[in-house]
Amino acid sequence: MAHGFLVHGAEDHVGVAVRDLRARERVSGVFLTSGKAIEISTIEEIPLGHKVAIMDIEAGEGLRKYGEVIGTATQPIETGAHVHVHNVKSVRWGSV
Repeated sequence: MAHGFLVHGAEDHVGVAVRDLRARERVSGVFLTSGKAIEISTIEEIPLGHKVAIMDIEAGEGLRKYGEVIGTATQPIETGAHVHVHNVKSVRWGSV
């Protein structure tokens, strides 16, 4: 099975879709740092290049990608959910 997403590091909360992912699809991914495989089930469509949650994330929790906190979850995010501007506030722009 070809991987549907890539995860940059073991401490990350999200992977990046390398193709469009269908809702309710069982999909595999791989950690780039270790080569370890992971499988999740999506709960909604995830477009190519967008983030998918690889674990449950609590509202208010810092969201990690590249081993860095890139944003804060604005609501609970379930494993397999699309992670984007509707449920994450970026830390890149500070308080803007």
